Amino acid sequence: MQRWVIDLVRADGELVEVQTGGFGPLGDKLDALLDTHRMRIVHPVPARRWVVRTDADGRVLSRRRSPRPAAATDLFHPLVAIPTLLGHPHLVVEVLLVEEEHVRGPAPVRTCRRRRDPGERRLVGILDRHELREPEDVLALLGPRLPAGEFTTAELAVALSVPLVLAQRIAFCLRYLELAEQVGRRGHAPLYRRSRTAPAARPPF
Repeated sequence: MQRWVIDLVRADGELVEVQTGGFGPLGDKLDALLDTHRMRIVHPVPARRWVVRTDADGRVLSRRRSPRPAAATDLFHPLVAIPTLLGHPHLVVEVLLVEEEHVRGPAPVRTCRRRRDPGERRLVGILDRHELREPEDVLALLGPRLPAGEFTTAELAVALSVPLVLAQRIAFCLRYLELAEQVGRRGHAPLYRRSRTAPAARPPF
């Protein structure tokens, strides 16, 4: 792979990158390798998360379920960096819905007036997985909740039960994938609708 470091090379030659953060740092690697190699980006999403507090000796003090679970739609946070690559014949984006433990110390650490509580993420199990091989798979990921008519990003956020920032990123990706188009404005808000050439959403995976 010349100077590129790859997380995993499968026996069939597929290159696998496990990316828990944004996809932006993969840009140069994808540009260099994607035309000549099959690549898979695996993005784990903590659909079920436990916050575990331990003492200095590693003994568990408490274990509670986090009130902020993620969903498969969280993929659009990193996908916003490379939406036009989805549909490349050599690229697969795989979303893993996982259960994980976030193991932390007994109390947050304060340094220079800042509160730090990074901890360590530990995989407990895989709950579900989705593969995106072409733009139409995005519609399946969003499911029937994607508005059929015109919508603003605020209305999209309500329909998908996601924060407004995530709805804006979903709309951005839909536009670049030619699955939605901007058709005007409603007040100060851009107005979108599903592209006339976009296929109907398939049932979720």
